[in-house]
Amino acid sequence: MKRRTAVTAVGPSALRGQGKGVLGAAQTFLSKMDLSRVSMMNREQFYHWLDKQTYLLVKQLPARGAPWGTARKAINLFLRDILYNQYLSRAFGMKNIEHWLEVPLDSAVASGLKHEAGRDGLPAWPGLKNLKKDISQDFQNFALHIAEENGIARIHLDVYLWLENR
Repeated sequence: MKRRTAVTAVGPSALRGQGKGVLGAAQTFLSKMDLSRVSMMNREQFYHWLDKQTYLLVKQLPARGAPWGTARKAINLFLRDILYNQYLSRAFGMKNIEHWLEVPLDSAVASGLKHEAGRDGLPAWPGLKNLKKDISQDFQNFALHIAEENGIARIHLDVYLWLENR
């Protein structure tokens, strides 16, 4: 079920244009990702784990330029779908970390966040291949603000931002 979730969460459209072999490498990495201890982590430990998983996935991707944004999007999509699958969510205690999960960033979600932020509220979207941790963090911080205003976890912003801005 975890492998199926990796394949369906991170499909061809999610990583379109990211390079030959990137999709398969990401899906394989995600299907093997150890989630057994994630629910026992505190916030700081979780974000350290997330950064480490992003780095490890970057090393597995057959793409030039260390595509940090590509790896982070794939992981965030996967974690979102693990949360949304009642069996996997229960097995891995995902409700415990729901409010720490990041919104998967792509051009559609970034466009929606930039629209919400107004002129000069967020940096220019560099594209997924060129997205680095610092710019991602700016978008994630603003997404957290919007989510809190709406009384939801940031991960759920993907549901309406992506649909409204694709």
